[in-house]
This record gives sequence, structure tokens and C-alpha cells, in this order.
Amino acid sequence: MLEKIALFSGLSAEDLTTLRARIVRKHYPRNTIVMTQGDKTSSLYLIDTGTVKVFVSDKDGNEFILGILEGKDHFGELSLLDEDPRAASVMTLEPCCLWTITQQDFLAWARQRPEVLMNLIRSLVKRIRILDDDLTSLALLDVYGRTVRLLLQRSVEVDHKRVVDHITQQEIANMVGASREMVSRILKGLRQGGYIELDGKRIIIKTPLPRAW
Repeated sequence: MLEKIALFSGLSAEDLTTLRARIVRKHYPRNTIVMTQGDKTSSLYLIDTGTVKVFVSDKDGNEFILGILEGKDHFGELSLLDEDPRAASVMTLEPCCLWTITQQDFLAWARQRPEVLMNLIRSLVKRIRILDDDLTSLALLDVYGRTVRLLLQRSVEVDHKRVVDHITQQEIANMVGASREMVSRILKGLRQGGYIELDGKRIIIKTPLPRAW
């Protein structure tokens, strides 16, 4: 699993074996909070199997999803570089197997492997670019445009069709900054127009989505 994570690309089998000795493997049930916004914890999490959502919320329970991560992704990397509280919360969307390593163990291992620190910087830059794109979307696109953008970003090709898996209408709403009712109307319109097919938490994009609705 470690070989498939970009953070550890270019490392030898010996390096990965040394890392593996520092990692703890944990299983989490569905809908389990793994870390909470404001916590003063400092471990890095590697996703072996399962899906999690990264989100921020206010005191009234309003939630905005920053991203949905799955197998071979990682989170919590900011805590490796500073002592500030967690900037977001993370919750499992299905049963997950996560590998964790503490800040102390990771840095002790990485200091002798500068390529890992460069990979970490590249990972953080990639996350910043994604957040920049999301902010641009919120500022310049309407709800329909943001919803279509999200569907295209999250989709993968299955049997010559684009498919979005493991996402609910409420999660879409929390990611595009809209109400569930608005997202439901958009998806219903796309379904009635023959553009998509809805199957539980799966959305099948049958034909190219119109730019405006």
C-alpha cells in the first residue's frame, strides 16, 4: 500500500520497510469521527481502504465539505509541519482501514530522506491549488455550475460512462455551498433530461452535461 501513495514515491523497499515499523493500523466503523477541527493532535493518516470526508463546521452545525478522500489518499499532513490545532474534521463514510504515524516518528524517519519532504511539499501545493479552484468556483459559478463541476471532478470511467460513487445529495450540497433541496432539483432536472441516472449513492453520467440549466 505504501508504494502506491505519492508521498512515498521514489523510495526503496528498505525505506518503506523502516517506515512500516513506525506505523499503526486501525479500523474505523462507518460515520466515525477520526479527528476534530480544533484538536491538538499531530498524526498523519494514510487511507488503506474506505472513504472519508474532510469538513469544517460552525457552532450551529452548518457544514462545508472540503473534500472526499479514499484509498491511497492521506490527511493530517499539516500537523507534521506545525503545532497548530487541526484545521478541519474528518469522518468515515464507510468502514475504513487507516494507517497512522505520529509527527515525531514521521519526522525522525523523513529527516534522513529529503525526497519525502519534497513529496510532502508537492502534496501540500496540490491541495492549495485544489482549494484555489474551489474558491474560484464558489465566487464565479452558480449552484448549477458548481454542481456540474463537482460531478465531473468526482467521476471515473466505468463501461464507457462517467460514474460518481459514494456521494449523497446532502454531501454534494455541503461541497458546493447550497441547500440539499436545490441540489435535488438540479439532479432531478438532469435525470428527466436523460443526462444522468441516479442509483442510490451512485450517479451515472450518460451524456455530456449542459453548461447551463
